[in-house]
Amino acid sequence: MRGKFSDPNYKPQFAGHETFPLRQLWLRKAYDAVAKCGSVAPRGTFNDQDAIVVFGVGKNMVSAIRHWGLACKVIAETKGGYIPGPVGNVLFGSAQLDPYLENPASAWLAHWLIAGEGNRATTWHYVFNHISAQAFEKATLVNGLRETLANRPGVRVAESTLARDVEVCLRSYIPKDADSNTAEELAEPVLAQLGLVTTTRGSYDFRVGPKPSLPDGIFLYALTAFWQQNAGTANTLGFGLIALERGSPGMTFKLDVDSVAERLVDVERTSGGVYAWSDTAGMRQVIRRKEVKPEEFLPLAYRRTK
Repeated sequence: MRGKFSDPNYKPQFAGHETFPLRQLWLRKAYDAVAKCGSVAPRGTFNDQDAIVVFGVGKNMVSAIRHWGLACKVIAETKGGYIPGPVGNVLFGSAQLDPYLENPASAWLAHWLIAGEGNRATTWHYVFNHISAQAFEKATLVNGLRETLANRPGVRVAESTLARDVEVCLRSYIPKDADSNTAEELAEPVLAQLGLVTTTRGSYDFRVGPKPSLPDGIFLYALTAFWQQNAGTANTLGFGLIALERGSPGMTFKLDVDSVAERLVDVERTSGGVYAWSDTAGMRQVIRRKEVKPEEFLPLAYRRTK
């Protein structure tokens, strides 16, 4: 398999969030602003002067709401504007799985979409899938990103831009101090509740382990998306790829190898027979019995709240 940085079609992105981590109500705000327009919401939905009044935040925050809405597939770009995205329809549309983004499953889902798929958040993807050490510092991330991008022809990003993006990424996972006067800025970053990163005196650590708050439905969503992106129509996928490959569920969720194995051994039950575990002659792999869309597993993640 190839990582994103070796894919010539992958376009690294280090902007769009306007230095704001994802906040609690932003995804619902993005979805509602687009869905209320009917077929296609115009480009001006997030650009017009009225957007500041509609969203109740400053211009830069409106841009951030758009960015995170797109990154989390709550909305999608189309010719002439925006339409509701597949994740937005499931969470906030007719299914109403988590209309106010209160369920921890939604934070895990957002983390996967941002850091696992990483299509609009290159730094997030790099941090969780290219840093093998448990402890690290900001400078390590900036230097690593710079060196990685140096191998991509035509891609030039200022070091100040990389440093700023790394800062926003890390702030996304660290509980916020009450150092602001506005409700939007006081709101805890959505991803901070996951406890994936801790900090002490300028050093950071990943929390690697079983992640009991990660629902099976979100793990299966990630497995399905990872399979589609990296293995296409293949009917089997090796355990090592699921646990250790860059962009895999194991790497993105910071699961240890044993925890990935525990989930996969039980995958036939949790997936309703879509997947099955095989351990024959020392070859550990998952068998896919039929192709499904990742979104089909989301109701499983929210079943206790419905």
